Amino acid sequence: MARGGLPGDDPVICGGAPGDDSAGRSGLPGEDRVTRTGPPEDDAMGRSDPPGDDPMAGTALPHDDPMARTGLPRDDPMAGTGLPRDDPMARTGLPRHHPPAGGELPHEAPADRTGPLRADAASRTEPPPVRPVPQDDPAAHQYQGDSPVGSGALGAPAERREGRLKVTGAARYAAEHPLPGRAHAWPVPAAVARGRVTGVDTTAALALPGVLAVLTPGDAPRLAATDDGTLAVLQSPRVPHRGWCVALAVAETPETARAAARAVRVTYATEDHDVDLRPDHPDAYVLEEAGGQPGQFQHGDPEGAFAAAGVRVDVDYRVPPLHNHPMEPHATTAVWDGDRLTVYTSSQGGTTVRSVLAELFELPEDRITVVAEHVGGGFGSKGTPRPDVVLAVMAARRTGRPVTLAYPRRHLPTVVGHRAPTLHRLRLGATADGRLTTLLHEVTTHISHVREFVEQAGRPARVMYAAPHLRSSHRVVPLDVPSPSWMRAPGVAPGMYALESAMDELADALGLDPVELRIRNEPEHEPASGKPFSSRNVIACLREGARRFDWDTRDPRPGTHAEGPLLLGTGVAAATYPVLVAPSTATAQALPDGTFVVRLNAADIGTGARTVLAQVAADALDAPLDRVRTEVGRSDLPPAPLAGDSSGTASWGWAVHDACTELASRLAAHSGPLPAEGLTVRADTTGRADADSPYARHAFGAHFAEVAVDTVTGEVRVRRLLGVYAAGRILNPRTARSQFVGAMTMGLGMALTEGSTMDSPFGDFTEADLASYHVPAHADVPDIEADWIEEDDPHLNPMGSKGIGEIGIVGTAAALGNAVHHATGIRFRELPLTPDRILTRLLSER
Repeated sequence: MARGGLPGDDPVICGGAPGDDSAGRSGLPGEDRVTRTGPPEDDAMGRSDPPGDDPMAGTALPHDDPMARTGLPRDDPMAGTGLPRDDPMARTGLPRHHPPAGGELPHEAPADRTGPLRADAASRTEPPPVRPVPQDDPAAHQYQGDSPVGSGALGAPAERREGRLKVTGAARYAAEHPLPGRAHAWPVPAAVARGRVTGVDTTAALALPGVLAVLTPGDAPRLAATDDGTLAVLQSPRVPHRGWCVALAVAETPETARAAARAVRVTYATEDHDVDLRPDHPDAYVLEEAGGQPGQFQHGDPEGAFAAAGVRVDVDYRVPPLHNHPMEPHATTAVWDGDRLTVYTSSQGGTTVRSVLAELFELPEDRITVVAEHVGGGFGSKGTPRPDVVLAVMAARRTGRPVTLAYPRRHLPTVVGHRAPTLHRLRLGATADGRLTTLLHEVTTHISHVREFVEQAGRPARVMYAAPHLRSSHRVVPLDVPSPSWMRAPGVAPGMYALESAMDELADALGLDPVELRIRNEPEHEPASGKPFSSRNVIACLREGARRFDWDTRDPRPGTHAEGPLLLGTGVAAATYPVLVAPSTATAQALPDGTFVVRLNAADIGTGARTVLAQVAADALDAPLDRVRTEVGRSDLPPAPLAGDSSGTASWGWAVHDACTELASRLAAHSGPLPAEGLTVRADTTGRADADSPYARHAFGAHFAEVAVDTVTGEVRVRRLLGVYAAGRILNPRTARSQFVGAMTMGLGMALTEGSTMDSPFGDFTEADLASYHVPAHADVPDIEADWIEEDDPHLNPMGSKGIGEIGIVGTAAALGNAVHHATGIRFRELPLTPDRILTRLLSER
């Protein structure tokens, strides 16, 4: 045993040595299973001045100057707009011209529900038609027709209000609250993959100067029962997986706390563990329900239709475990004041944190304040409370001091969730002219013994393509692994990688252009539900992307285009993400000085929520943007749902719009000066935002990629990425483009650099830091362009907006994988596409 109570090769300290790579033992067949029975294949940023009493005053600079990375002049009017710099329409604010759609590809006429591209305003003689609104559509009851003009704030590229605070260091994050007497906590992670703690010797740790306490399973404060087993820390001697917290050291400084944690000696009774995911695992079972959706969906006879199909594709794909790794690690500062608790935490939803803490510590919610004013990213991992907030509160209660716990980077893969690995089997059957007859997408993934969270990767198959016979199913295997959880575009990101890769393989088998194949299989209604789409403009995105990418000049033959040792290729993939909205509350206040304050417990996790909500408010009030202030990130503000599933702005903005619309009406009816306290209106969207809609509501998009594959080193270099999206009304082009590009960069990482390996004997992930788990850096990110088409959808919310945070990652990995196939002529079906995998296959195919 090392002095820290951990084995000398403890992975939590040392990273651990990789064992037998489970990715190589996936149980997936190594040979392609593509069967062809059909015909042969043919070879300036403007400033707005905040009011004088606005704490955001002087913060109009963006969080990070986009000019510093582009080499463009700082007065470049195109910067941050999402528009090409040479677009003559960009600086006018008018839609740009687009030639007749699809001129470069064979296609059928677009369906009536396909919305307009950004056509030249001068050529538009009529506004886009407004759909008839069913009487039972709650969103349509609330809002229908063209967007109100308002103040012009909504749709403007407004700058982030908190930018100056962030770049000057004035923004306080969870671990940066220097409260008097603050102590620091450091967890002791379990050094075995399964078993039971038999003893915890704290003698050496408590003897260190400055150590205040060591909490153990035998003496830690007791918690009430919870449905989330990941939060039941230090409540039992059971060890469900390696890295599970088995003790907590608390000391005057973080350095002392770390030393104390290493001085704790823990003994275990170990048990055999199983961490290997394989499709034939004896404990695998098909889910009845997952995340509110059926675990399996089927219509028709998909097996029979596949057997009878003229052209068949039967292929397997593997996506490894992926980790969120936000810039700010999970951290909490907790302080008790008698029976009142305040926590400063890094969270995507402070309202949820408060309710969970109230349950665990048996406190009334009004005695708990949760502050999360600035959050350094989360990508889903901070969507619900993680063990840091519970441990910090326990340590503060034990010591009577404020306590900060910031997880070290190496702990994150095991304690805050991860994207579970997914094994995909795709079977596509089609007619000789490219019409799908059947689609089967079967997914196997793992869950933990602590908490059931399922990566629902089969969901996109229920949305994307018209197939008279369809099956989408999820099988799960309970293993002794850290608990999976949300990661950006949960389920949809790996599911679309597999589906869009298989569609590319089907296009190859048919000798059909992959864009045309997708267009030919456009559904008239959502395949799973039968509902009509509120709007669906994936064809428009594909055609616009193809036009910009010069797709009609592409030579479809794979492995035939080279520049010296570089093989060149291009690829395409479609994208989708559901439109989700949750009930929210908000207040809007008019002050005597002519300014307004909007308050709600939204979370700004780096998306610019403060800014966009102010724009929603200014539009509804018909007021200048610089007269509106937003207050977010505190649980004593009106309750609001978490920032997740691309639902934040849609949910919060609806409540803000309602409050401000009502406030505007009251002000119009008010005579005389306002009282000193102003006039305040509260709105609650419960019963409307959460009501069922008769429409299937989704955002859509298309990704195009160009890659160069180095035949000497095996490296894949991305030369171009283009994303074109249909996501309702874009509320702020500047922040929207940032969201799209950031997600596309994350998709690039998923395709080429990011991946984790489960070490079977060891029972944990070997990639535990940003050296071994490579998140794309500047050198990895090419010329990325994100843009969108006009889309008027009256069935969403008062703003007509769809979520944009996650659709950028969906489809990016598939577009890159398809481009690599086009470059090399080799189909790679396991991510990431690292040089070792590429070079091994290149050499074996010579």
